[in-house]
Amino acid sequence: MSDLLSRRLALLGERANLPLLTQCLHGIERECLRVDGNGQLALTPHSPALGSALTHAQITTDYSESLLEFITPAEADPAQTLADLEKIHRFTVDKLGDELLWSPSMPCRLPSEEDIPIARYGTSPIGRLKYVYRKGLAVRYGKTMQCIAGIHYNYSLPDALWPLLKQAEGDPQSDREYQSARYIAMIRNFRRYSWLLMYLFGAAPALDKSFLRGRPHDLDSLDADTLYLPYATSLRMSDLGYQNNAQAGLTPCYNSLDSYLGSLRQAVSTPYPPYAEIGTKQDGEWVQLNTNVIQIENEYYSSIRPKRVTYTGERPIQALMARGVQYVEVRCLDINPFLPLGIDLTEARFLDAFLLFCALQDSPPMAGEECRSATDNFQRVVKEGRRPGLQLQRHGHTTSLTEWANELLDRIARTAELLDAAQGGQEHAEALAAQRAKVANPELTPSARVLAEMRERGESFSQFSLRQSRQHADYFRSQPLDAEDQDRFENMARQSLDEQARLEAEPEVDFDTFVAAYQASILGLISN
Repeated sequence: MSDLLSRRLALLGERANLPLLTQCLHGIERECLRVDGNGQLALTPHSPALGSALTHAQITTDYSESLLEFITPAEADPAQTLADLEKIHRFTVDKLGDELLWSPSMPCRLPSEEDIPIARYGTSPIGRLKYVYRKGLAVRYGKTMQCIAGIHYNYSLPDALWPLLKQAEGDPQSDREYQSARYIAMIRNFRRYSWLLMYLFGAAPALDKSFLRGRPHDLDSLDADTLYLPYATSLRMSDLGYQNNAQAGLTPCYNSLDSYLGSLRQAVSTPYPPYAEIGTKQDGEWVQLNTNVIQIENEYYSSIRPKRVTYTGERPIQALMARGVQYVEVRCLDINPFLPLGIDLTEARFLDAFLLFCALQDSPPMAGEECRSATDNFQRVVKEGRRPGLQLQRHGHTTSLTEWANELLDRIARTAELLDAAQGGQEHAEALAAQRAKVANPELTPSARVLAEMRERGESFSQFSLRQSRQHADYFRSQPLDAEDQDRFENMARQSLDEQARLEAEPEVDFDTFVAAYQASILGLISN
């Protein structure tokens, strides 16, 4: 245990400071494919009964018209966050009719590429821009990859906590600079240790054979329709999932907020020759927003992001530059197909203890070799994390996953104790104990349970997933929303449709000019 971690734990454990740990905020974004009753991708439009995907704060679409995204408010208690998420699910399932929410992260059997519908957001300039951005994703990565779903866990420590640490450590930076630096340090530790999350919560060891579209692979066949790796935890996060040659050189190690933003600014303004060859238009129709390494900041695929709530019309880079880091978005979590929400309170409590540990643990800058080791460890665990005796790289030496995992859990136990002291009860300690059991017995991990259940029942990936999807639909329908919540969601849907209509009724703007102005907002940042 580092002296720095011990000092920070002791400071936050003082009676006057302990209540700060009840003020951390949590939000969840859950992506989810819509499928028909037979487990085929639903090709119907986003239902107006759910509201406008462009303007609804809690129910929208991600890449495809068929890929829903549910967004909770930020809450101090993750139990409340999950309750919010459950209400969104119940309302949505009620409006879907015979359609289902697909239970795992890896997609159902998909139609041909051209038949996967890109999400549409209406005729306003911003709605068209969102559509063209997704057309660009199709050009760059194909539509199939964009149908993978996940869970994003948003987490912040209270703003009042950072000046307390800053003063105790005699740091000369401003409060804003210190807060941003500590969040970036937290992200560095996340990069060092996130392989542990993939072992504990990875839930995507198999996929439908059609996902690969005939591409070469190193997967084994479980049956005629299912491919898998015997010790994989998350094929979603492997090189079979989100991969992109253009982004290969875009690997910021988060040694400062400025260096991270510099990497992103360069990526959104540097042409990539294969994309330049395609151009932004074909036959007069927009096919991508630009020909740069990434079209916009959100195209950068990372397991965690520093974030700041944006103002209307403001880009993420602008918000971070102007006001610093406000929270982190954890993006590597698979949907657990055994859970109706894809995540539960035990996972959330452990994530809180893990992220608090990452925030308080000493976090020196990462040199290139450590960056590469962190990436290699992560990739090794997602493809063979349950392999007996698996070795990882640590400070230039090899160490067993089990030994390192137990050592990390011992350290995380301290932050779990602190959170329990602040909030009362033993929920964080119990969540930690559940993870220790998985390290001791890999068969308890979600990835192992998925494979075991498929084998025991003689099910393909699609059959298993469809059965789980039907069970979850029954669960949500068994307890409809109360009248107050139902009215609230109905009103949100109506208001979002009205807001989209208002945007579309505004004086027409030339779309080429609109896109140029959007581009210029980044170019202006680069020249300043």
